[in-house]
Amino acid sequence: MAGNGFSLPKPRPSGPPYFSRNQVANALHQVAVLLELQGANVFRVRSYQNASRMLGSLTEDLGELVATGRLLEMKGIGKGLGSALTQVVGEGRWPSDWIELHASTPEGLIEMLGIPGLGPKRIKLMHEELGVDSVAALKEAAEADKIAPMKGFGKKSQARMLDGIDLLARFRARRRLDIGLMYGEAFEARVSQIDGVVKAQLAGSARRRKETIGDLDLVVAVEKEHHERVANAILSLPGIADVKGAGDSKISLILDTTIFEEGFTVGHIDPNVLDAIGGDDYEQLESGGTIDAQVRLVPPGVFPFTLAYFTGSKEHNIAMRQRAIDRGLRLNEFGLIPEAKAGDLKGMAAAQYSLDALDEAAIYKHLELEWVTPELREDTGEIDAAQHNGLPKLVTNADMRGAWHNHTTLSDGEASLEEMANTAQKLGWSWLGIADHSPTLKVANGASADDLLEQGATIRAYNKAWADDGVDFRLYHGVESDILPGGKLDHPDDVLAQLDYTVASVHAISKWRARDEIENTEELLKCIDHPSTTVLGHPTGRILQGRDGYEVDLFAVLEHMADHNNEGRLKAVELNASPYRLDLDWRLCKHAKGLGVPVIINPDAHSLRGLADISYGVMAARKGWLEAPDVLNSLDAKALSALL
Repeated sequence: MAGNGFSLPKPRPSGPPYFSRNQVANALHQVAVLLELQGANVFRVRSYQNASRMLGSLTEDLGELVATGRLLEMKGIGKGLGSALTQVVGEGRWPSDWIELHASTPEGLIEMLGIPGLGPKRIKLMHEELGVDSVAALKEAAEADKIAPMKGFGKKSQARMLDGIDLLARFRARRRLDIGLMYGEAFEARVSQIDGVVKAQLAGSARRRKETIGDLDLVVAVEKEHHERVANAILSLPGIADVKGAGDSKISLILDTTIFEEGFTVGHIDPNVLDAIGGDDYEQLESGGTIDAQVRLVPPGVFPFTLAYFTGSKEHNIAMRQRAIDRGLRLNEFGLIPEAKAGDLKGMAAAQYSLDALDEAAIYKHLELEWVTPELREDTGEIDAAQHNGLPKLVTNADMRGAWHNHTTLSDGEASLEEMANTAQKLGWSWLGIADHSPTLKVANGASADDLLEQGATIRAYNKAWADDGVDFRLYHGVESDILPGGKLDHPDDVLAQLDYTVASVHAISKWRARDEIENTEELLKCIDHPSTTVLGHPTGRILQGRDGYEVDLFAVLEHMADHNNEGRLKAVELNASPYRLDLDWRLCKHAKGLGVPVIINPDAHSLRGLADISYGVMAARKGWLEAPDVLNSLDAKALSALL
């Protein structure tokens, strides 16, 4: 779970040093905040704040500074604080007054610190004047209009608190795929480098590429005699905010952003999306965020079984276990064990009789199945397909030759046309589509018709120059047009007719969410009927962890698109690859595939870095059973031009 829960971590069993520099700096920060909540002397609070900042930027080894006594000579570390830190780092014991401070501060007040923009001074004031002692109590007080009348607060502050409470709840629930993978892959890489680790691999929803991730599961293969040493090395890694539990074979941790060697950034976020997910408050939460992680240390022979078990999904595992039972076998995290041999034995005691498996594929083979790639393990027909050699050959990043929905500085992108084209070529693409916003979307600085047509002339000039030079690359010129009332598009028909394609998208989300499913569906059907509509962009308008999409019958929409395609008119549905969207949902990709509706995976890039987001769309497409022929991105420029 991501969040800002305060606690003093447990010491490493291998110390000294018993705590990392980051853990000590974080503890000092917490003490400063808790002192402020309790109304302590401002100079005492400041001393802890300064010490936290100093240790946070320290480049020298903290353990060595303590061992040599040089810590006491550093500016900002007084005799009392120096003595406390020496005890912490050298003996693994937190000062009793720090422990008491954590214990005596009401848990609800600490919980409130996680609300963006809400500091200890205001929390203390609301607690004293209104008795607010939890996030729930704060929400109740704000909704009853009790916060605004307080001196120094007001209506805007009150509304901001309610927005912050909502954002915090969403942030703590699950993390988007991109954020979860950033943490997971960084953690996996660090653990893999530990001496004695045979193999380390992410499992769980991260490995299955779900659009959001609850926490991380890492399975680590290590010989039994190295378990303790490897476990201690994991506990000593940077980026560990807290240790929730550490046993012989399982370690529960909280990771923070210091796990990233090159620092943490969420990158460019287009204004529409940023507003939906919480604006600057979201970025504040993310930069100080954490994520839970569970590490399971297992013998190499057990690794494939543990990896498969903790990859899941629960429904897939149930289907696999039933298949094992039907064959007189017991399948679990320890092995694939003949019931006749295991008898009443459990766990590793029973695993001694397990069938051998060097990898997951061997487990599936024992059960007379093809190996099922993790993305498909959702019990949506993969077991039956694996039994009859019917699993799809899923699309890959290597199949991507380009993408259509991307923005430049002509609207709300941060890179020029030339920069976007150069980056696409560096990615190995043979074509790129530019679809800047249309005028209705004011917040995105939508392009006028004249500017759009001028951009088209520039694109034609570039294409001619590349063709003359024998360069295998071309630009396609399009527009992302708002869908207007009656299913109309945002530019005149004579302007749209001069473009290669049009991505038709809904941006007036509040209006569309205020209507019912029938009306919204009818509007989309009319828009699809428009001769210039080529692609239906981000079909539901959802922003993951920001807002739900509008009500719409996408089954009816896809069936209508299929009718057009059957009559020779290209109507493609977008799988928006932005990790904030992943819309079309992977659960509907299989339906589009079955109807023969082409899917185009678009990064909706607003920056050079954004073009690489296409990989998240490929992940979602794979979950949706899509193969290369199902996606327009797999076509070369000649085939795509012919299709247009």
